[in-house]
This record gives sequence, structure tokens and C-alpha cells, in this order.
Amino acid sequence: MIYAVGDLQGCLDELLQLLEQVGFTDSDQLWLTGDLVNRGPKSLETLRFIKSLGAQACTVLGNHDLHLLAVAHDKKSVGRKDTFDEILAAPDRLELMEWLRHLPLLHHDQGYMMVHAGIPPIWDPDTAAACAAEMEEVLQGPNAAEFFANMYGNSPERWDPSLEGHARHRLITNYLTRMRFCSADGTLELATKTGPTNPPEGFAPWFSFDNHRCADQQLLFGHWASLEGRAGRDGFHALDTGCVWGGQLTALRLQDQCLFQVASPGYA
Repeated sequence: MIYAVGDLQGCLDELLQLLEQVGFTDSDQLWLTGDLVNRGPKSLETLRFIKSLGAQACTVLGNHDLHLLAVAHDKKSVGRKDTFDEILAAPDRLELMEWLRHLPLLHHDQGYMMVHAGIPPIWDPDTAAACAAEMEEVLQGPNAAEFFANMYGNSPERWDPSLEGHARHRLITNYLTRMRFCSADGTLELATKTGPTNPPEGFAPWFSFDNHRCADQQLLFGHWASLEGRAGRDGFHALDTGCVWGGQLTALRLQDQCLFQVASPGYA
């Protein structure tokens, strides 16, 4: 069986409870929508556990994971709300960061596409996969630190295939790891972090467009806790149910789309 799980953010205890609930065995697979770390109590232990699963786990990178990598590469300071200290002081820090840096941004298998935040409506599956692969080459290559130094920012806002360099890579990363609202032409609106019912004028949830070019896929994503696990559209599976904020940790069994949840006391 394959179980897809939403954002962990250091909530390892809840993950272990969830795996016990579903009867997870060595023959099962665990897919994770990213944001393994930050805000929760056990980010270091979470990284170690997921890494220890080897090929049994498939994780895509989220914005908090990329933020950790930028901090670890001395390209960004630790923020007031970040909970990275234990990771940065760990004896296996370098090994963990190398493993994290080599995780994908998109996973496509078994009829499902999994990303952290979303796929803009103007991208078809091939474009999404190609852009993710392009970024993975950057992250895994010798110039990753240079990218981390230029990763932050909200511009450019709209996709143009002719974009180059840091601007191109920043936009791809923002689409895949930060997006909530956009327009039909793929213009990003990154300032608004509320729920989907009150979008900024001219924008809508990225998954809501009738002509979304990945609408024939089964899409798995996290990132947007205020969706409370409801995208409201067949084939779009919102798996971040706010575990770190006192919600639940959610798993979707892909074979029958059965949901499993464990409650969390909240940490952030």
C-alpha cells in the first residue's frame, strides 16, 4: 500500500501514531508532501526517521525544507519562529543536508503527481515535470548555495518560458513550494495566506481553474493548512490539515483513497 501524508513540520510522534493506525509494514510506501521540518518539536528526529526509511519513503521538498537548506548554507539567518537549532548543531548535520538537498520537487507515479504547494494552471504535466527536474539539477549541483542566496522574493510573478537564471528558478520554486492563489494566466499572488473563500481580487486558488492543464491527473499537495484537507474538486487532494497548529496529521491510502487521521495538540 502507498500512504500519502501531509506536512509534518517536526511532528514525528503524530506520524508514528498514524503509521501504527494504518498498520504500516516494510512492504508499504510512504509519500510525503514536504515541509518535514520547522515549527514542530522534533524536526531533527523527523529528518533522521524519514531518511532511515530509504527507498520506502518518497518526499518532495517544501518551502520550509528549502529555507532550512538556505540557513544551513549560510545564505539566510535563522528566523525568530524557526526551530532549526537542534538540526544545525547535530553531528550528522552535513549528511542530513546532503540527503535533503537531493530530494525531488515533484513525484509522478501510480497515476498521481505530488508536489508541495501546487502546479500553476498553465502548466501541463510534462512542463511541470521538466521545470521540477530543472530545479532539482540546480539544487543538487555545485551552485546550490548561489541559488539559496537568490531564492527569496515574490518576483517574477508570471511564467514566461524565456525567463533565465535566478528569476526563472525563483518562480519555478515559488510555484511548486509557495503557491496558494494565482490567476488564470499563472500570475502569482503570494501575500495572501488565508483560506480559499476570500481570495484577493483577480485571483483564485491555483487548483480551481476549469482549464487547469493538469486536471486529468490525481494531484497530491500540502502547504495550505487552512484548506482543512478540502480542495473541493475531484482529483485534487489537499493533505496539509494543520498538524503543527493543533489540527490533524492526514494520510491518504492511494489504492482506495481512504483517509486516516490522528489529532495533534499543536506546537506552533
